[in-house]
Amino acid sequence: MSALRVVYFGTPDFSAEFLRALISDADFDVVALVAQPDEPVGRKQILTAPATKTAFIEKYPERPVFQPSNLKADEFVAALSELKADYFVIVAYGRIIPANILALPQLGPVNVHPSLLPLYRGPSPMQAAIANGDSETGISIMLIDAEMDHGPLLAQSRFPLTSDATLPTLSAEVARDGSMLLLKTLKDFSAGNITPAAQDHERTTYCKLLSKDDGRVSAVVHDAASIERKVRAYAPWPGVTISLETDKGLLATKILRAELSNETVAVGAVINHKDH
Repeated sequence: MSALRVVYFGTPDFSAEFLRALISDADFDVVALVAQPDEPVGRKQILTAPATKTAFIEKYPERPVFQPSNLKADEFVAALSELKADYFVIVAYGRIIPANILALPQLGPVNVHPSLLPLYRGPSPMQAAIANGDSETGISIMLIDAEMDHGPLLAQSRFPLTSDATLPTLSAEVARDGSMLLLKTLKDFSAGNITPAAQDHERTTYCKLLSKDDGRVSAVVHDAASIERKVRAYAPWPGVTISLETDKGLLATKILRAELSNETVAVGAVINHKDH
């Protein structure tokens, strides 16, 4: 059997791990990449390619990389159609893909979502699971339909969410296990061994696109446990800051690491620990 033709949609480091897994498997032929445009990075604002673009060009320097600003452009849609893909695989691409594009692949557009759908539909599911103190999380492989994270499930795996999990450690775990689940699911679905299953939409919860405001905490409004979870969930973005009273007024202080303590202190008090 010939390799399954894949057009891959994805942008950040997290997505690049799934792309590398597809590229390294002889059962798949990644014929093109669709990523967000290059962006200026750092203080010097150096124009930098997305991680997926770097990984793709390293393996396939002559194959097409699309970074469209307009997904509805006729020439872009025509170029995708000419590729005759079996699958469009979408992992953290970062934009809503029009229905006419999603209809192009023969076997369907497949998305990886790092939550136990229908829980945490939206753009920040891993952060939400950590910040809410969930005891487990998971990975969902689904077919995309017209609504956000709404399509039928092809596969799902679940695993414990440890009390010390951070966004970077959880992302690494999801990328490692999720990429293997993705490969298996694509092969099984193309062989006719998977029947898509509708999500239980009555159990749906949502998460949102994070902003800096989500990382602002108060010792009066937030308890210690919720602040500690936010520190683990919101690194590196948006980070967590707390306003502390000083002789010069309120001082916004960034919390880089947090641990729960059994000590009883006044709300908002700052104490010095010799071990830190």
